[in-house]
Amino acid sequence: MKVIGIIPARLGASRFPGKPLAPLLGMPMVGHCYHRTKLATGLSAVYVATCDKAIFDYVESIGGNAVMTSTSHDRASTRTAEAIDIIENNLNQTFDVVVMVQGDEPLIIPERISEIFRHFEEESVQIVNIMSQLKTESEFLDRNNVKVVADCNSNAMYYSREPIPSPWKGWEHLPKYMQTGIIAFRRSALSRFNAMKETELERYESVDMNRVLESGGSIRMLPIDDFMIGVDTEEELKKAEQCLRTDPVIHRYIEQ
Repeated sequence: MKVIGIIPARLGASRFPGKPLAPLLGMPMVGHCYHRTKLATGLSAVYVATCDKAIFDYVESIGGNAVMTSTSHDRASTRTAEAIDIIENNLNQTFDVVVMVQGDEPLIIPERISEIFRHFEEESVQIVNIMSQLKTESEFLDRNNVKVVADCNSNAMYYSREPIPSPWKGWEHLPKYMQTGIIAFRRSALSRFNAMKETELERYESVDMNRVLESGGSIRMLPIDDFMIGVDTEEELKKAEQCLRTDPVIHRYIEQ
């Protein structure tokens, strides 16, 4: 199985413009994402996909691979779909699985990315998404955190920015999971996704994976216990930097 990692990143995020190049311990956030993804066993290559020359130039300056994509993408997944077409054309080869790692996930554990691959041993599995536990009520209520509920077979039932399951009987003992920006697609599944029209639930929630569910597809959820932060605000950037100070992975790619 030939697997590629693609990190979509852009400077024009509405909630936190410029965040991929925001420094964390002196390194742009997208640099942490790139180095940590590169550490995952089983990836044949890692690329950053961007529409911004500043991000492209930074990735190349650290010896990384980058590809320029259109400015028209509102979704990380559609940028990833364009990027894989360009990369395969440039390399004159194809990949079996595309792992999308969003450029605002600086606390990625490389081993968790590698855990995804075993799920593709099941032919029926087309997409795998990592989800992490939410520990506090404020995290559960925060609309920046996309919540997800899964069925008994660990397949996603729905994604929402609202707290699901409903906390109307108390939140403490609920299965509280947050979607992370680490999503792996079979190559054909990514092509099918990109060919679909945006759906209503995707627009209402601003969650692209609802396009898959609303269209009758399935997504295998992989729960992890690690603490994750998808950085959407400057406050979360500061929190991520604090976490990186004691992070067990960072010494593998940066000198302390």
